[in-house]
Amino acid sequence: MAQDDSTPVGNGSDGNENQPQAATLAQYIKDLSVESPSAPQVFQWQDQPGLDVSFNLNVEKVSDEVSEVMLKIEVKAHSQNGVHFLVDLTFAGLFGLRNFPDEAIGPFLLIEAPRLLFPFARQIVCESIQNMGFPPLLLEPIDFAAAYLSQMQGQQGEEPQASGAPSEDKPDEAGEGSGEA
Repeated sequence: MAQDDSTPVGNGSDGNENQPQAATLAQYIKDLSVESPSAPQVFQWQDQPGLDVSFNLNVEKVSDEVSEVMLKIEVKAHSQNGVHFLVDLTFAGLFGLRNFPDEAIGPFLLIEAPRLLFPFARQIVCESIQNMGFPPLLLEPIDFAAAYLSQMQGQQGEEPQASGAPSEDKPDEAGEGSGEA
């Protein structure tokens, strides 16, 4: 019988302690404001409302390996008669990152993390609008990768490089992205 030279690994360990690891630790509503300032008159208006939808991202470092990603979505429906409804949601998640290369932290926190949060935030917005008595509104998916690339291109255009070296991406300092959906 041949001897096994491999060292046994602990329960739940695959022996790759130095591999990059990411985990969603929590998801939660950080702030939610739902208003129908023109109720009850709004329910008699015949005009089809126009919609303004915007989003914003913010990242805050909680500890060495944990960051909070906040996805803020604002929806406003209005017509010539006035404001039909307003929804302002900040949906957040705590993400643990271990052994991540520095150049991968920004893209993860500003692309992948919001992509994981968005379906839950979209559902909250839809249900909030429906609970106010309006037809449900299902937001279109947001391309966080395109928003991230646009933001990075914008920052590179604003910051002239004296040495010609690429700029260092620090998600804690440049952790905001925004766009229109």
